[in-house]
Amino acid sequence: MSTGAVTSSSGKAAKEQSFDRLAATLALDEPVGRVRLVSPARANALAKLGIRTVRGLLTHFPRRYIDMSRIEQVARAPIGEMVTIVGEVHEIKLKRPKPRFTLVEIALVDRSGVLMITCFRQPWLMDQYKQGDRVAVAGKLEFNYGFKRMVNPFIEKADDSFDERLGRIIPVHPATEKLSTAWMRRLVENALALCRGAFDPLPIDLRSKYRLPSRASALSAIHFPTTMDEVAMARRRLVYEEVLLLELHLMTDEMKRCAGRRATAHTVDGARMRALDEHLPFTLTDEQVRAREDILCALASDHTANHMLLGDVGTGKTAVAAFALAAAADTGTQAAMMAPTEVLARQYAEKLGALFDAANITWEVLTGSTAPAEREAILERVCAGTIDVVFGTHALLEDDVRFSNLTLAVIDEQQRFGVDQRAALLAKGEAPDALFMTATPIPRTLALALYGSLTLSYITSRPLNTAGNTTKVLSRNERGRAYDAALEALAAGRQVYVVCPLVGKPHPSSEGERTARRENDLESDEYEYAVISIEDEADIEDDPKAAVQEARFLQEKTFVDYRVDLLHGKMSGAEKQEVMDRFRTGECQVLVATTVIEVGVDVPNASVMIIEDAERFGLSQLHQLRGRVGRGTEPGEVYLVSGSKAPPALDRLAAMEKTEDGFELASYDLSLRREGDILGNRQHGASALKLVNVVRDGKIIEAAHGDARAILKQDPELASERYRALGREMRLAFRESDEVKGG
Repeated sequence: MSTGAVTSSSGKAAKEQSFDRLAATLALDEPVGRVRLVSPARANALAKLGIRTVRGLLTHFPRRYIDMSRIEQVARAPIGEMVTIVGEVHEIKLKRPKPRFTLVEIALVDRSGVLMITCFRQPWLMDQYKQGDRVAVAGKLEFNYGFKRMVNPFIEKADDSFDERLGRIIPVHPATEKLSTAWMRRLVENALALCRGAFDPLPIDLRSKYRLPSRASALSAIHFPTTMDEVAMARRRLVYEEVLLLELHLMTDEMKRCAGRRATAHTVDGARMRALDEHLPFTLTDEQVRAREDILCALASDHTANHMLLGDVGTGKTAVAAFALAAAADTGTQAAMMAPTEVLARQYAEKLGALFDAANITWEVLTGSTAPAEREAILERVCAGTIDVVFGTHALLEDDVRFSNLTLAVIDEQQRFGVDQRAALLAKGEAPDALFMTATPIPRTLALALYGSLTLSYITSRPLNTAGNTTKVLSRNERGRAYDAALEALAAGRQVYVVCPLVGKPHPSSEGERTARRENDLESDEYEYAVISIEDEADIEDDPKAAVQEARFLQEKTFVDYRVDLLHGKMSGAEKQEVMDRFRTGECQVLVATTVIEVGVDVPNASVMIIEDAERFGLSQLHQLRGRVGRGTEPGEVYLVSGSKAPPALDRLAAMEKTEDGFELASYDLSLRREGDILGNRQHGASALKLVNVVRDGKIIEAAHGDARAILKQDPELASERYRALGREMRLAFRESDEVKGG
């Protein structure tokens, strides 16, 4: 054969190989029905898991692994460890200990003894297993009620194919009643075969820099590992890729917002700024000064600022934000400060209004309850540019609110606003600087993952003029101790909060989670889902019935010599303001409330807080709630009343007794969560994160954040040959994420 023929043959082979790799890459985004053995019925079952494409199936990662090299007998299996036991079903029963709550109990026997298995909320197991079946179970071994037990273990029939897997590591993928874990393994294996040889979106230099395997190797290893070391290696690669794509997505979104718009370089040393500083009735802490300088530096730049101020409860974020508002006034432009509640918006005015008057800064408050005539007058002045600062709620987002020249938008408790709402306020100016604030204690690694496009400032310490709090966890039987402390405080002329949890209609997609919360006194490994975190509030309708009943009971039976008022989210703005005014002036001594008082409410005379059903709240939310007391000269006393007997619930609440550091609590709360969507239900593109754990993966998040900035500095459009595949992957990953959320 001639040299030319050889060259032609090798060139043809290279083209064919390239074509095969392209086909494998494109297959990632084809419907999941392209995978062998995925029938229409199985495609529907996969869709219920959010899996609609081949990519979705490949990123449906195992939730755990079963080491088949450790088969134990019941009698010899060590208690407290993860073990695998093979035996025969002696008896299987369906029990209903509570309405709408089922459990299946299986007695499994081998030559050495009996293992009792309890499976919560899995009634379909009665159809899958029967007496005499040989099965394998894997999970943590416990001992109680006279038997060795497992709760919600992995369970699978030990047929001939199972014997072939002995000595291997078996992945356990999340499954459904229609698709068993065995079927999930089969389908994932077929998806891997379909996409074998696909192009890797990560440039080779990034893979070399961190010694990361190829994507194909990582996907194969995480689904079907031969050792657990392979799982760790694969996970590291895939976590880095997830975070890098998210950071690129967040940063390019921000670049699009600012593209073609002229930013304002604010004046940060003007007369109003100096006057505000002179009239401030206290001295800023060192952290407050640093945060102020960070923000003013960003505002003075000719690039659009996108900054977040994170401060624990009571650290004085509002005072720092006041200087940013003054900078807008000194520049001759306008600023808006938006709060999630009318109570908080009006509190801004009370705290800052007199200072702004002294500094010659004009201001107004605009909320949903502003009288029509007053509202019309305010809108005219805002449009004419004669108002420097507008404090408000969602009312600022109305179409008829038009600014003359909005150059700064401050959004407090920004996680309470949706992405579209935040964008709507920013759209009211040419290219306004954005200052986001939150009292939710977010560790830096989580903040980078949540808000990768923002620059960050932290305030962690409270000013020294607050007394602080002590926190005590009580059972319902001990509730009287909390009432005694409250009565003692009232007798001394102080005031009391009683907080009731939000009790309402659960979001349809969260029924299992809410059911788990109602039954959290059962010892189940599903307990960790029985927590309302701050991000969950969009899923709960504020039902005031429980709070109404509590207020009536307390007025008639406990605090009979004092006035008890009620505050909840279904009240009108005027009603809320009237109640808060009475509490602030001392006309009302006991305020029964839902979490509407969580953010920003400042009554220094309130020194006792009782939180009912405390196990229903996330630690960060409990921390924000307790920040409402201890704000004056008297130390605050916080009592967390819990009806739960579950050790995980009590351990979580005990953390509140040990520290007042919100960031420490947030890290602890995050460490309890399983890998998954860390961004909450309001963050754009959230479901693209499936493996990231912000506590464990802090260094990877930091690295990916820095790499994303460097990449976009080199190639803002991700259009070069080096980054084209990465850009395509980013767009596809978040397109699928949005489609899944919308679908």
